[in-house]
Amino acid sequence: MPLFDAVDLENYAGVMLWALGKTRTLPLKHGDVVLIRYDIPGLALAEAVYSRLMDAHLMPVPVALPTPAMEMERYLNSSFGQLVFQQPGVAELYSQAAGVINILAPEDLTHLQTVDPRTIAEARKADGPNRRILERRRLAGTLGWTTCLYPTQALAEASGMTLEGYAHAVLRACWLNMPDPVREWRRLEREVGEVRDWLDSLGIARLHVESEDVDLTVPMGENRRFVGVSGANIPGYEIYFAPDARGVSGTYYADQPTLRYGHLVMGAVLEFTDGVAARVEAGRGQVFLQNQMHSDSGARRVGEFSLTDKRFSRVDRFMAHTLLDENCGGATGNCHLALGGSVLESFSGPPELLTPELAASLGFNASDMHWDLVNTQPKRVTAILRTGEPKLIYEGGEFRV
Repeated sequence: MPLFDAVDLENYAGVMLWALGKTRTLPLKHGDVVLIRYDIPGLALAEAVYSRLMDAHLMPVPVALPTPAMEMERYLNSSFGQLVFQQPGVAELYSQAAGVINILAPEDLTHLQTVDPRTIAEARKADGPNRRILERRRLAGTLGWTTCLYPTQALAEASGMTLEGYAHAVLRACWLNMPDPVREWRRLEREVGEVRDWLDSLGIARLHVESEDVDLTVPMGENRRFVGVSGANIPGYEIYFAPDARGVSGTYYADQPTLRYGHLVMGAVLEFTDGVAARVEAGRGQVFLQNQMHSDSGARRVGEFSLTDKRFSRVDRFMAHTLLDENCGGATGNCHLALGGSVLESFSGPPELLTPELAASLGFNASDMHWDLVNTQPKRVTAILRTGEPKLIYEGGEFRV
């Protein structure tokens, strides 16, 4: 029995095409090239997306992502030249594509745990020029970009669910079990947008985040805006911004487990001083976590801070993938911070003005890493306004609009 029936797949594809359009400045037009990057277990969804793109008179280009076996060959059985090899034509494709739809369907969550993370870092460094093409075009609004998840046995087992139960949870999280999922996402866009606009109107200088194990100050920074339901991720209920990475201070605790490069990290504690994670500990995966902090000069700083309102979220448990876990609502909502590169869409000015030099001067963090760490404890978030007035903005898992 298939995980999703034909109607579910058609609905999912429709949501992804809507999300892709949300991330562009101008609407997609006939003849635009759209890249479909998919893990092989997500082929059924990739086919449904392909069909929707054809119906829209777009030009789909499907590209299967490397399997776990292929990745292991690259990282463990390659010369340096093979490791850093870049496929001809990728830069040209990235420069011409109008959109990219990513379908993540991991077959294995731990296959990279025997690979030296420095080897993976070398491969990522070699791919840096291609990623920067995508980043520049995404920031300018000329390239749409959206990402979703397709259920797999590996995800189900890691979250303690059956595959059928996991698939149902994904259906709910993406509103695919509703008569018109795109209409639901448009409603969410309006409702989250009202909260986002309220936050932008307050004139926030910094946030103070408090829970049982968190006492963190996060400066807003100049020329910032809050972002929510941007279409970049499905699901994506969170409201987030890129803080001034130079001023983050205090203690942060990630109570949700996280997987990176096949390594499980649990109970991560980070203590920030002058924007730098000066002390890092974990109940499990501490050595790996500490090593990641030295992967580049920006890895110890914060590139994103996010809050999820439980009233918007349909994720209510651990799902073993950041795409879902960072959107967890449950009984208490969540916050998460990302170590590494800043989310540049939080810049409030014209994107073409945000040169690397200006970004650095405004406290946007530069790093090849972007690692989300989630806290689901009950919390209070107080905004300190530019007037010096404190204002409670989040408590009990909800924004206090």
